[in-house]
Amino acid sequence: MGKYIVVGGSQGIGQAIVSKLISEGHQVINLSRNPCDVQGVENIQYDALETNESIFFEISGLVDGLVYCPGSINLKPFHRLTMGDFEKDFQVNVLGAVKAIQGFLPLLKAAATSSIVLFSTVAVQTGMGFHASIASSKGAIEGLTRSLAAELASSKIRINAIAPSLTQTPLANALLNSDEKIEAAGKRHPLGRVGQAADLANMAVFLLHPENSWITGQILKVDGGMGDLRA
Repeated sequence: MGKYIVVGGSQGIGQAIVSKLISEGHQVINLSRNPCDVQGVENIQYDALETNESIFFEISGLVDGLVYCPGSINLKPFHRLTMGDFEKDFQVNVLGAVKAIQGFLPLLKAAATSSIVLFSTVAVQTGMGFHASIASSKGAIEGLTRSLAAELASSKIRINAIAPSLTQTPLANALLNSDEKIEAAGKRHPLGRVGQAADLANMAVFLLHPENSWITGQILKVDGGMGDLRA
C-alpha cells in the first residue's frame, strides 16, 4: 500500500480523494486548515499560503503521491476584476501548488516511482466569459504540469492535471445552491449533469496508482463533455 499526501482534503474533491485512498488501504496525510473527518486519515493543520515551510519536515519517509486540491472560483466581468483578484487566484492555485511540490519533492524522489496530481479547469482550453482570473491562474497550472513532467521524468515522478467542469462541492455552492441551478447547469453539459466529487476523485486516484505509471504531462478533461462536445 502507498503513502499519499492530499493538500486540501477536508472537503469537496479533496475529501473524496482521501476517502477513496483510505478505502483502498493506503496511508493518507491530509494538510488543510480544517481536519478531514474520514476515519483513518492523519490530519496536519496547514494553510497553503501562510504556513511556514518547516511543516514539511514533520513528514518523513518516502511519499508515493501528492495531490494539490485548493482552488478558487472567482467569476466576474473583466472590468470588475482587480489586481488583487488576479494575485489572490494566482497565489491559491499556482504558488500554493509550487510550495507544496518543492516542499515534498525530496520525499517524492525517495519513492521508486511517484505521482503528482494538480487541478486545472475546463475554462482554460474552452473560452468562457467571466473566467479571466481563474482561467489565467489555472492556465499557469497546465504550463507547470507539462514543464515539471519533462524536468522530473528522469526522477520517475509523474505529473498530470485534471481539468474539471462545474462540480458540486462546497467551493461551487454559490453556483449550485438550488435544484433549479443544478438542473440548468447540468443541461449545459453534453452528459446532462454537473460533476460530482467522486468523478474527479476516481481520476485522481487512477493517476496516483503506480500501475498507471506511463502517463505524465497530461491535462485530462473530466468535464461531462463540456470542453469538446456540442450535443
